[in-house]
Amino acid sequence: MNKIITLFIFGILLFSQSVTLVHAQVLSNRDTYSEADSLRGSLRPERAYNVLKYHLQVKLVPEDRFISGFNRIVFETEQQLPVMQVDLFENMRVDSIVHEGKHLEYTRRHNAVFIDFPEALKKSVVDSITFHYSGHPHVARNAPWDGGFVFEKDEDGNHWIAVAVQGTGASLWYPNKDHQSDEPEEVLIEAAVPNGLMNVSNGRFVGKKDLGDGYTRWSWQVSYPINNYNIVLNIGNYAHFSDKYKNLDLDYYVLPYNLEKAKKQFEEVHLMMDCFYQKFGEYPFVEDGFKLVEVPYLGMEHQSAVAYGNKYMEGYLGRDLSGTGHGLGWDYIIIHESGHEWFGNSITTRDIADMWVHEGFTSYSEAVYVECRWGKQSGLEYVNGLRRGIRNERPIIGDYGVNTEGSGDMYSKGANLLNTIRSIYNNDSLWWKTLKEYTETYKHQIITTRHTEQFFDAAVQVDLQPVFDQYLRHAALPELQLKEEKGTIQFRWKADVPDFKMPVDVFIEGQEQRLWATSEWQSLEGVDALSQLEVNEEEFYIQTRIMD
Repeated sequence: MNKIITLFIFGILLFSQSVTLVHAQVLSNRDTYSEADSLRGSLRPERAYNVLKYHLQVKLVPEDRFISGFNRIVFETEQQLPVMQVDLFENMRVDSIVHEGKHLEYTRRHNAVFIDFPEALKKSVVDSITFHYSGHPHVARNAPWDGGFVFEKDEDGNHWIAVAVQGTGASLWYPNKDHQSDEPEEVLIEAAVPNGLMNVSNGRFVGKKDLGDGYTRWSWQVSYPINNYNIVLNIGNYAHFSDKYKNLDLDYYVLPYNLEKAKKQFEEVHLMMDCFYQKFGEYPFVEDGFKLVEVPYLGMEHQSAVAYGNKYMEGYLGRDLSGTGHGLGWDYIIIHESGHEWFGNSITTRDIADMWVHEGFTSYSEAVYVECRWGKQSGLEYVNGLRRGIRNERPIIGDYGVNTEGSGDMYSKGANLLNTIRSIYNNDSLWWKTLKEYTETYKHQIITTRHTEQFFDAAVQVDLQPVFDQYLRHAALPELQLKEEKGTIQFRWKADVPDFKMPVDVFIEGQEQRLWATSEWQSLEGVDALSQLEVNEEEFYIQTRIMD
């Protein structure tokens, strides 16, 4: 998600444009990393503090594409802290940094600002700084794949401005501790915009104030932990309407001439919530409510203010990413981006190398939604259809500590890994119970891939670690090798993981049977011809090879 756009591609440009929509600047498996990569991706001693609150107050001048303001950062030190790292892109100006009424000295290196305290802050101290800044933030060339601000005008000539910075970094436009391991526990976002325009941010609307200079300040309060990249501005001449799902407030902000279309299209939110509440548990941010906000790009999972730009079409801008037809009965952006509220926003990975947890589970949530609406077979066909974009060229876990994701396969391959594990469970009641307990156990928490592996492994007798290792840490799929030998069928796995083992189901003359395959050849008794056997590749994402 940082510098190289790596999406799973369907042979030609059509699918590469459409896949994984949000966020896709991936750099992984590079030979070398720069100092800037390490400054951004590692938890250095200068980052030994825990962010508690942000109070972000800015003024945006649309004509000049200029932003100015401050972020008051309340934090608790984790150890003695003589120097503090706060991140802000080097093209942005540091106006001043104030601590206890005094201006602090600082130095800059790449996109990091190192702040010197006259006396080192002691361990376990709660303190704050106010970081004043200004400048012309980076403008996205192709949001959301290339991060930055989007400055557009609507059909009526009004300014229409939004932010999408996942991967590129929230420090592109405001100072923060730009590392996924640390989320502020609450945020006050205040944005002054020209009169006649509205700013919609995350959380609850808490008021507006006419500043008397042609600008109005709009204030929003976030009451849950939130990723830095989820904190956003959405500025436009918005029309607002609202709805309710159980105890959850639903608010929608759209361009006025799309109001009637939005009222119809967004009815799907109720169907989605019915499904996701059942499978994943209650919406994780009830106090902040759920919003869809129309934006001038495709979409993003901004917490409690999901960015919507699918042009009120079914599928993905009218296309079915699975190629099965099952993706054309629902609005991809509503379902996918809202799925991130559970996976990515509520459950967040410590390092972006583990972003498959965000994207694999959310891509799987699409199949879950299809299953809720049209049955298990339809969901299975949908997730199978996503395979056509998987390249299996690089691992889907990236390199740790250098701000790098793994392969774009994390979306569809991650979803198919989960579907394979469900098939290994061979018990849908247990699968849905485990998946729901996972979202509830790690609600509002920072986790790692290991947490995920251990949680799903603990629920079954089968050892899932070799499975996770092969699918996450190696590029190739496990290959089930079959051969006829002396009147019997022989089978084994070929995989990168030593002593790889995984059960797999086959059909023998129409009857399903489980093979407990390992890396050693075994005999399948009672079957003497491969023509009698069919591997269940619909439920298990594997390669099958007939050996001579």
